[in-house]
Amino acid sequence: MSYDDNNIFAKILRGELPCEKVLENDYALAFNDIAPQAPIHILVIPKRPYESASQFSQNAADQELVAFQRLVGEVVSLKEIHDGGYRLISNTNRNGHQEVPHYHVHVLGGRDLGRMVF
Repeated sequence: MSYDDNNIFAKILRGELPCEKVLENDYALAFNDIAPQAPIHILVIPKRPYESASQFSQNAADQELVAFQRLVGEVVSLKEIHDGGYRLISNTNRNGHQEVPHYHVHVLGGRDLGRMVF
């Protein structure tokens, strides 16, 4: 499967579509989800073209991996959701209901999110 350069996150990264940026570093971007499922719903995406968590973890350079994870932590700190709790979600491919074929993590918090679905 090849990366789709026309997906919405690729367009955001190229500046072709706007986003409500929360934080950014050299390797990752965090922005508010346009259809939030919780009071805090932020997407964190790598700036390079990875489709899934497994592809990212297997192919990204060490500095990309660290910068991505640090940005997730900075979002949690900025939004002050650590103490109350939060959820990280990354959907992959068809069975995981991935809507945008660019690796991303949903950071959700700000209320009781209920139990996980099994």
